[in-house]
Amino acid sequence: MSTTYYICKYTPVELLEALGGTCQVLDEMPDNFSLSDQMGHPNLCGFGKSVLEACFSGQVKELVLVNCCDTIRSVYDILAAKGEMDFLFLLDMLHTSGPRATARTKAELLRLAEAYATYKGTTFDPNRFRAAFHPSERPDGPYLSVMGGRVGDRLFQTMAESMPLPVCNDTCVHDRFVPPPEGEETDLEALMEPYAEALLEQVPCMRMTDVTGRESLRRSPDLRGIIYHTVKFCDYYGFEYSKLRKDCGVPLLKLESDYTIQSSGQLRTRLEAFAESLSPETTLTRKGRGQVKKGYFAGIDSGSTSTDVAILDQDKHLVAQVILPTGAGAAAGAERAMEAALTQAGLKPEDITATVTTGYGRSAIQLGDKSITEITCHAKGAFFLDPTVRTIIDIGGQDSKVIRVDETGNVVNFIMNDKCAAGTGRFLELMARTLELSLDEMSTAGLSWKEDITISSMCTVFAESEVVSLIAQNKSTADIIHGLNEAVAAKTCALCKRLGGEPTYMMTGGVSKNKGVAEAIQRLLGAPLQISSEAQLNGALGAALFALELS
Repeated sequence: MSTTYYICKYTPVELLEALGGTCQVLDEMPDNFSLSDQMGHPNLCGFGKSVLEACFSGQVKELVLVNCCDTIRSVYDILAAKGEMDFLFLLDMLHTSGPRATARTKAELLRLAEAYATYKGTTFDPNRFRAAFHPSERPDGPYLSVMGGRVGDRLFQTMAESMPLPVCNDTCVHDRFVPPPEGEETDLEALMEPYAEALLEQVPCMRMTDVTGRESLRRSPDLRGIIYHTVKFCDYYGFEYSKLRKDCGVPLLKLESDYTIQSSGQLRTRLEAFAESLSPETTLTRKGRGQVKKGYFAGIDSGSTSTDVAILDQDKHLVAQVILPTGAGAAAGAERAMEAALTQAGLKPEDITATVTTGYGRSAIQLGDKSITEITCHAKGAFFLDPTVRTIIDIGGQDSKVIRVDETGNVVNFIMNDKCAAGTGRFLELMARTLELSLDEMSTAGLSWKEDITISSMCTVFAESEVVSLIAQNKSTADIIHGLNEAVAAKTCALCKRLGGEPTYMMTGGVSKNKGVAEAIQRLLGAPLQISSEAQLNGALGAALFALELS
């Protein structure tokens, strides 16, 4: 039996089923957009491209669209022009409710019914129509809500797996609820008016002119947190997120995806860190805290550039600290670093009571007793080094992050830039290579600048071209490096401002050793920036502290 796919909550699913259809939401995430990029505009949002990808691959042959936005209109035009769909329909609805909108929607429903009945060779079945309505299902007890723009199936699965509470999908099409019509009416045309009104009176999506009804999504006393998702290039839900930031009332995490499978894996760290912040008491222990433990405790931070190991004794004294290049594999890099740390401390593997892993490669490491995200571990390490710290700025090899903690050291909020190498250690490494300098030389070379040069692009590729052009103009190396330092600092401080950072500030990660960048960040913040001698080891230190609390 063929399936009719749909993408919008305003799709008349019950009508389609009354005409013999079997309906399914289209929310699968493709590997890439290799087919859609051949026909669609590059600035189509990821979801629009995913719809094209599903149709061009032959997965979807029947599709009912609603005029949600310009992207969906473009998707319809592209599919109609290609002419390979078995059934394709665009429901043209007004972005409002009321008598005129109801009349317009009724006319569109009748137009769809005629076209779909002709395609299926069926007639309207009022009994099947009424049987297609289902009650709204909400979680029983405390839950988390995924709000905002539609979320792909794979990413939602990752959310559900990562969270400590049940997760309710309240995005776009998934918060659909249409009550059944009253009475015993069986005539198609007579039924379509109350049905059209019911469709329009759902909890509105952000395409509607009046969105006040969306307030109900966050008024439940059982709501414990919100994951707010948007699709890249989609502006509709950005307005709602801005409002939620000010008066949400529960923990809030913002995610943006490109609607590919790769994005779900990339966002896992943010989700796991959010989960840890929701349940800090379950992050650490198997039996409890505060017990006296004997032995040694290791933390392994597997990053993209380096793998760091810290070993603590039972009194929280650092007995070994190792920073080695990660190399080709996270697991092998962790084993090398751990062996070096054991040798440094004069210990054997059996002397280690517990090990906690963190960093991007943590899931590939078999040495650990527990895995905790780098967000939580950096907060733990920084608070141990200075209990007055409230904002941690970490710039690592492939991402930068800003973390806010409270007076107890628990994560309050965080923000990450992990979508490209802009402003990270990789960015500075490539710029140093272009200038034919070592990272140590680059760290101080920009301190003696004279001309204030602006690097206009933070894209690693474009910035390299810009640096090459400046070299050709005989600009001094010190001035160019100063411009790079200012660009990295500006990007980092923008993250900090967005998060609402406040003193005391601490900088961690490998880039903290770059004096030029650190000074530029401190100047833009207008506040002192604490940098510990263990700054690069901070993630591993936090992991080791968590290992000590395991028993």
